[in-house]
Amino acid sequence: MMRAVCFIVLCALILSSQARSSIKKPLPNPNFEINSANHQNEGTCSFTVRLVTSCSSVPYTRDEISISFGDAYGNQVYAPRLDDPSTRTFERCSADTFEVYGPCTYQICYMYVYRSGYDGWLPERVEVYGYNKEAVSFDYKDWIPSDMWYGYNYCSPYAVDAVSSSKSVMK
Repeated sequence: MMRAVCFIVLCALILSSQARSSIKKPLPNPNFEINSANHQNEGTCSFTVRLVTSCSSVPYTRDEISISFGDAYGNQVYAPRLDDPSTRTFERCSADTFEVYGPCTYQICYMYVYRSGYDGWLPERVEVYGYNKEAVSFDYKDWIPSDMWYGYNYCSPYAVDAVSSSKSVMK
């Protein structure tokens, strides 16, 4: 009995260390595009987005900050120009909350941030809360490069392929 318990504990430790080592870091995505055919800002769902700026960031940024997130089925929400230097958004050690509207989504599985400017910006994390959906959080803790989409894509390629296939059959 004791051997079985030790074996289970050992397996759990191995699995948890593998899970920690497989945590992804945000990456640039030069192929990411805003889906203008989706009419993303004409949607009927609202999302609360909370962007937490690291205490290691610049005191405040005047850079243009946009985000885009969505699900594995092509539903994309795009929020351009969340920045507002006159109100000192994205100030060091702060959290800024926005109400964003777009198409209703299934579980959000990707998040990209776009920054354009010269000040720089170091977000700690981006959190998205949607109606009747599990909240998701994307840890950044990395400087956002200028003029490129940067972030995470945890979407299953199989779900995206299935949607693409069904759309091409419908045409």
